Amino acid sequence: MPEAPDAETAWTWLLERRPMTRGWFDDTLPPIATAAYSEPVLRGLFPFHTHGTLKFIRDAPPWHEPPIDDLPFIVLGEPPYGVYAAGCTTCLGWGTTAEDAIGLVVAHLPTVLGGDAAGHQS
Repeated sequence: MPEAPDAETAWTWLLERRPMTRGWFDDTLPPIATAAYSEPVLRGLFPFHTHGTLKFIRDAPPWHEPPIDDLPFIVLGEPPYGVYAAGCTTCLGWGTTAEDAIGLVVAHLPTVLGGDAAGHQS
């Protein structure tokens, strides 16, 4: 499966469900991808669909091995959507809609990406 060369291309492929790219086969992805793309801070990150989740990577390929995976992510499926801290050890909350789940991700981003020390969007 080809990897998109940059975040903009990755978002385009994800939203268009371009065949043979990340997430094209996952019918639970479109509402989350659309909601995530509507958030400018997330739109600047590389969307990474893997193992039933949507993760956000700070940079585009080529990555360190493995890529730096330190941001909150969403477990896909039917609502409610689980939002977890990197490492999958801490559940940050549940979103009853795709927009709610994306709001939780944004609220728990590090300060340099849009959240604050208390975990609120700036």
